[in-house]
Amino acid sequence: MKATMMTTPLSLNTILERAGSLFKNVPVISRRPDKSLHRYTYADMYVRARQLANALVRAGIKPGDRVATLMWNHYAHLECYYGVPAAGGVLHTLNLRLYPEDIAYIANHAKDRILIVDDCLLPLYEKFKSEVKFEKVIVFGFERDVHGAPYEDYEAFLKSGEGAFEYVEVDENAPCGMCYTSGTTGKPKGVVYSHRSSVLHALTMSLPDATCLSMRDVVLPVVPMFHANAWGLAYSAAMVGATQVFPGPHLDAESLLDLFDATGVTFTGGVPTIWMGVLQCLQREPKRWKNLKRGMRLMVGGSAVPPSLIEALDKFGLNILAAWGLTETSPLASIGRIRPELDDRSEAEKVRIRARAGLPLPLVDLRIFGDDGVAPWDGETVGEIECRGPFITGSYHERPDAADRFSADGWFKTGDVANLTAEGYIQITDRAKDLIKSGGEWISSQALENELMAHPSVAEAAVIAVAHEKWMERPLACVVLKKGSSATKDELRAHLKGKFADWWLPDDIVFIDAIPRTSTGKFQKLKLREMFPTWPGNA
Repeated sequence: MKATMMTTPLSLNTILERAGSLFKNVPVISRRPDKSLHRYTYADMYVRARQLANALVRAGIKPGDRVATLMWNHYAHLECYYGVPAAGGVLHTLNLRLYPEDIAYIANHAKDRILIVDDCLLPLYEKFKSEVKFEKVIVFGFERDVHGAPYEDYEAFLKSGEGAFEYVEVDENAPCGMCYTSGTTGKPKGVVYSHRSSVLHALTMSLPDATCLSMRDVVLPVVPMFHANAWGLAYSAAMVGATQVFPGPHLDAESLLDLFDATGVTFTGGVPTIWMGVLQCLQREPKRWKNLKRGMRLMVGGSAVPPSLIEALDKFGLNILAAWGLTETSPLASIGRIRPELDDRSEAEKVRIRARAGLPLPLVDLRIFGDDGVAPWDGETVGEIECRGPFITGSYHERPDAADRFSADGWFKTGDVANLTAEGYIQITDRAKDLIKSGGEWISSQALENELMAHPSVAEAAVIAVAHEKWMERPLACVVLKKGSSATKDELRAHLKGKFADWWLPDDIVFIDAIPRTSTGKFQKLKLREMFPTWPGNA
């Protein structure tokens, strides 16, 4: 017996068609470098994305060819998200926060043929252009006139794509996008997404018990479009017909709050450090942003969410949704929602549940693999998170040396250490490389960090391991205090005491001006370890 269903391929082109026809009058709003707003509609995006696809085909792009972008979050980048795959190409978003030599390595490893770059990012491109030989460099002009320069103007390139257009026929398993990891444990590794995986990810993440996106939402991705597909928001928002708002290069807390206030944002996403800054602005000027939508959802990923941050933002009507995932998982793999059987828990307990990494999304199989094999769901037994599913990568692009990131039975090893509760909640205890082993026992740096950041004087905290003659490793806390606040080492130790076993408590606390961050805004503990290779004062 055979099924009678059609075998229509899953393709990003169907999302583009849906947005351009069913939601043609829905706004797409972008903030320019001068902070003025550009407004158009999905109908405009539809026309321009197809023109871009036509222009790329006429320029010689063949199915599977890579087209790189070096761009902020704005409407032209959205056009690339759909226009490049519509041409059969692979959109490769370059991370503009990496060192120039790393960007050159990634572009060369991916074999990018064409680069589309913002005019305001030309100074960055010029730092590595001698190391990369693009066949064509196309400049999207916010302000700069590129006529007569050695580059092609984006608008002129779009004009070359005017006329009849037909989508390049590709299989649903054909590649459509490409991102590289941050390279925190070696050279960045490439992950290649398919049309099928991207559509399934967009559908799954939009479900009610995930992000609950709908045509009534106004979505603003703070997470960069050059990192991990902007967490899939550019695809899922267009699919459901949500208004999209893009912040351009203005990612400071005050600018974001101004944009939230002016455009009625209902859903946004970014790393915890973004929301820490937003909270500080709101606490300083609680009456300034009068039009913020109460109940606005703030999806938070990239690192752990301190429960204290959730509680503080709740008071302003901003609802944090903790999420977890990686570049390798497209990236959303779990999200923190309260199960109905837990509704009668205390508010404090529900905050602790919301701070966890959430429940695995549908289609994501997840297990904890420890020293004794697959761990039970007991909320105690820890091991490495392993996952598999239709939008989880099964390998890295041309990196056979990274095969050890996959188990013999086909699961992806994430590098995150966690336990699973009986209800299915993921409780991440640390990155494998950030755990502290003291006297043969493990200490979670993340748990200490969260509690330190609950102190009213602490803005940020990161805990690292420092070598110890007797105990192998001991924790060192690096703390940034809030402006105008003060705290002593003894006060912070007293804050921690009683919440953890005494042997967990940091042997020393240092106060620093800022915690180094990775290109995606996460705490860069490698830099902290370089700053403090021995105990402070012992160097």
